Amino acid sequence: MSSLFFYGTLCHVPLLEAVLGCPVEGLSPRLRQAVLPDHHVSWVKDQPYPMIAKSAEAEARGLLLLDVTEDEEERLKYYEGAFSYHLSEVVVRAEDGPAMALCFYPMSHDQTAGADWVLEDWVRGWGEMAVGAARDVMARRARYDAETAASLRPFLMARHWSRQLARDGAGPTTLRHRATDGDVQIQQRHDGFRGFFELAEFQFDHLRFDGTRSPSVTREAFLAFDAALVLPYDPATDHVLLIEQLRFGPLWRDDPQPWVFEPIAGLVDAGEDPADTARREAMEESGLRLGDLEPMVQVYASPGYSTEFFHCFLGVVDLSEFSASRGGLASEHEDICSHIMPFDTAMALVQTGEINAGPLIMMLYWLAAERGRLRASA
Repeated sequence: MSSLFFYGTLCHVPLLEAVLGCPVEGLSPRLRQAVLPDHHVSWVKDQPYPMIAKSAEAEARGLLLLDVTEDEEERLKYYEGAFSYHLSEVVVRAEDGPAMALCFYPMSHDQTAGADWVLEDWVRGWGEMAVGAARDVMARRARYDAETAASLRPFLMARHWSRQLARDGAGPTTLRHRATDGDVQIQQRHDGFRGFFELAEFQFDHLRFDGTRSPSVTREAFLAFDAALVLPYDPATDHVLLIEQLRFGPLWRDDPQPWVFEPIAGLVDAGEDPADTARREAMEESGLRLGDLEPMVQVYASPGYSTEFFHCFLGVVDLSEFSASRGGLASEHEDICSHIMPFDTAMALVQTGEINAGPLIMMLYWLAAERGRLRASA
């Protein structure tokens, strides 16, 4: 059995537990504080993870895991291999003297170092998301290779970020039932499809309005993401910008017209403010640079079965010199056409049914209610 030295995120024991699939209690007796001499650990610039580099008279503090089994090593290789690391032999200084160990080194050296790595700072900002994403990555081990798992990791992190946004941004309960611990009890979750999206099958019971508990119910939920939506509007000219693209929902519903008018939209990345997502997507999809955004509404797209949640914004912008264009990221296979039209034209398209995407219709009606105020201040 070998020993492994960790200097970065895997020094967070709950993350190590998630990767190895064993409880902390079983890991603790095998963990030792250790130091790798002549190495320095720093943040990768503008990234939420560290890098290690040789540096004379520096030392990288970390954890040494003893008696690593073959299965544990394979699990760690899958997890770290997904992020372009390989195992190298090192000599570390442990509590009871020098020790040989294996350490995950980056395969490429084109990363730019940022500030000194501080594990506690990473745990506060990213620890919860990383642990959840690690469990998701390892749950896909039988289905995907490490490279495919790596491509999914940003989206898995984003899904856990959406959970944090949900807790931090929970709406008021002035009239609806105010939930407390135990009102809903998940009794069992069954393995479901796990890919870019997830389908969760589960059994649960819940507190009823009459004070009794419901019988056990089996349901399925579609695990999606938080998205930021933005409707660009020029109050001086009373024009809006809409985008058009092929959509798979209408396609698989056998709608003969699957090209759809929509607001600009995109998934909220892990750790990202939804307003920043809206600005980023506006540039990617239409080439439009947005400044201040006005919050519209925050809504579940279809709360009966999906976790998808929309953060909606109005982007007040000068469209007088902006030309309709083609946009989208080739890496995401996007083919997007932008349209600039008078507000009244957009509302007429709602009435005829040519605009048939619910989020866009909701945002246009919001704008209809606020349009007088916005035009008066233009």
